[in-house]
Amino acid sequence: MTPSPSLLEATVRSGSPFALIARDADTVELLSGDVVDVELLADIPLTDASGTPREVLALVPFRQVVERGFDCHDDQAPLRCLVVGAHHVLPRDEVIAALPTAPVSLEGAGFDIPDEEYADIVRTVIADEIGRGEGANFVIRRDFEASIDVDPLTAGLTWFRALLEHERGAYWTFLVSTPGHLAVGASPEAHVSAHDGVVTMNPISGTFRHPAGGATAETLTEFLSSTKETEELFMVVDEELKMMSAVCSDGGRITGPHLKEMSRLTHTEYMLRGQSTMDPRDILRETMFAPTVTGSPMQNACTVITRHEKAPRGYYSGVAALFTPTAAGTHDLDAPILIRTAYLVDGRLRVPVGATLVRHSDPDGEVGETHGKAAGVLGAIGAIARDEVAERAALDEDAPAAAPRVLADDPDIAALLAARNDRLAPFWLNPQGGESQGSFAGRTALVVDAEDRFTTMLAHQLRHLGFAVEVTPWTAVTDAAVAEADIVVAGPGPGDPRDEASPRIARMRQVVTGRLTAGKPLLAVCLSHQILADALGIGLAPLASPHQGLQKQVDVFGSEASIGFYNTFTARVSPGTAALGETEIAADAASGDVYALRGPGYASIQGHLESILSRDGLDTLDRLVTHALA
Repeated sequence: MTPSPSLLEATVRSGSPFALIARDADTVELLSGDVVDVELLADIPLTDASGTPREVLALVPFRQVVERGFDCHDDQAPLRCLVVGAHHVLPRDEVIAALPTAPVSLEGAGFDIPDEEYADIVRTVIADEIGRGEGANFVIRRDFEASIDVDPLTAGLTWFRALLEHERGAYWTFLVSTPGHLAVGASPEAHVSAHDGVVTMNPISGTFRHPAGGATAETLTEFLSSTKETEELFMVVDEELKMMSAVCSDGGRITGPHLKEMSRLTHTEYMLRGQSTMDPRDILRETMFAPTVTGSPMQNACTVITRHEKAPRGYYSGVAALFTPTAAGTHDLDAPILIRTAYLVDGRLRVPVGATLVRHSDPDGEVGETHGKAAGVLGAIGAIARDEVAERAALDEDAPAAAPRVLADDPDIAALLAARNDRLAPFWLNPQGGESQGSFAGRTALVVDAEDRFTTMLAHQLRHLGFAVEVTPWTAVTDAAVAEADIVVAGPGPGDPRDEASPRIARMRQVVTGRLTAGKPLLAVCLSHQILADALGIGLAPLASPHQGLQKQVDVFGSEASIGFYNTFTARVSPGTAALGETEIAADAASGDVYALRGPGYASIQGHLESILSRDGLDTLDRLVTHALA
């Protein structure tokens, strides 16, 4: 360990690019080197001209979603790479002692979007996006802005010191200084990491703002009992499992939930782990970006963000990705999400914050959440006054309320957290194997993706049943491929199944009706289930209240099943209707909402059997596929 803080002082005085990263309680890493801006993730220079691996810290902006063909306000923010020439580990206490302490005042501070205007945006997203079936949840941001009267590096170093001294529970506390741009923050959330072939993701959702005096078990209990907060977390776990299933041969396993306790906020979180042999840059591309800061389904979330956010995101919701060479000649990856971060450019401070909007959202409550998140950053860096009582408790190691994990260790809190898993699918809680030799070994399945990557989870379940599976986007699937597969699984997706102007809906209709007409095995899921119902003469209608992340106990052809639903539209029959010609119908006895269909060579399901909310998902999938292939 390098003992002297003079190394930090010399680096700062040199004006060269550098980064400070605190990933444990005792040390701070100092990285310095040269900056290279690249266009694509594949261009991140992990080797030198001779092919020797090297360490790189990359700041990945939100605009990088264009690599996946997703929409954004493209501000051309650079994919900035600090090619590390020197990496030192310094004692945290000595780093703190070397950093400036003088307060940095803010002038003209406030949000770029007024509270009432932001509340109106929330109402619009709930009504026009979630209400029209465009997705389950969306994160819409606004920026807290101010001017400062000192140079950005001095301000950043001052605030980095404050974070080291006062923030707790962060995954990374960091400062990155490159030409014309400085970022300083304490991110609570690891987006994705890859170490020795093990990929980990850390979905965090639900925000409990500590009351004056700090959090207690009593005040936290109400938060943990909230339906909105619980379902919000389940939805982001589903979304990140989609990503895990795309990069991990074993699909991924979830553990938790846990509490992420910070100085002013507490979050709930899960951990997802799986095995992968992919290049870490490809892992990063396939997991752009966290649903906790975008929404789901991911592709349409980017479109909704573009419609409702007024300006580009810059680096907000992107990642800081550290690629570290290994003895095996590959690279490990450690990539926290760029949230709870202050940006300094041209004497201006910008703190972007967002609220996750779901069907239960209260516009005023979401306004309050953005205030709480901004205050969390500003209070942690000392830009606004801290809660003195909570601050004293956080610094007092003898104070029970502030000892690490004390709230999670409370028996009642632990029981509330553990009870959440009673609702979840054992399939995703238990260790997963890779390819299976199940009852459908030797059969092929073509999964057609209609812009919802639940298809990656479906594909993993189908492989578990023995199928050889190919997932193909609706834009690329050919009629020949549709005709040749032993079974076609027409997947879910956002939007109105009645929308005749949508090329995506039109193509999915061709896939479904083509298999139906040919009499070849077909399974239709969610949006495609609705398309199949329409083709069979069953009417479609919007739900009075969207089912986004809703778990229901339903009868699927004589078997009770706990299934997760993500739908705004439904096929509907007269209550009591059990069949239409050759088609059997499983529907709600009171409303007539159709949960499942089956007939000669086909079956369908409105819910998502692949969701963590589907406790009986795998068994139900097995039954429906068996029927379609019979």
